[in-house]
Amino acid sequence: MDTAAEGLLSRDEMESRRLLAAQDLQAGLSQSQVARKFGVSRTTASRWNRALSGTGVESLRKRRAPGRPSRLTPDQLKALTETYQDNPRAAGFHTDRWTTLRFADAIFALFGVRYDPDHAGRIMHRLGLRQRRRSRKVAPDVLYTFTPPAVDLPEVQADVA
Repeated sequence: MDTAAEGLLSRDEMESRRLLAAQDLQAGLSQSQVARKFGVSRTTASRWNRALSGTGVESLRKRRAPGRPSRLTPDQLKALTETYQDNPRAAGFHTDRWTTLRFADAIFALFGVRYDPDHAGRIMHRLGLRQRRRSRKVAPDVLYTFTPPAVDLPEVQADVA
């Protein structure tokens, strides 16, 4: 593993990356070199080094995931992926476009589990069913354009008292 792969890593892959980085840190590589090699920030490499120095390699192993466990089982998620790949019309909707609201409604119809549409969008993203949307930024040259006045304006003189 010379560089970090593009995209998201699984928990096992992240643990593997931390343990490989620990070997490199113990072998004498600097934190900056480790950060570059594994595609992480220097802050992350520093955090790994501090954990390694404090409590050893065990502190870099994965722990139980924080947060609430999913209300959908892996089999349900697989069935949900298949439902998404079918047409929304096959799921009982009147259009050919999935929205987060329709996806949340489909989850409820299939499994009786209610999700907020925003969270349904996160599930869609996690399953690789859609790209997360980024806000559109207007180019700076469009934001600040100068249009000279159509007529010449008279000179303004300061009042000297």
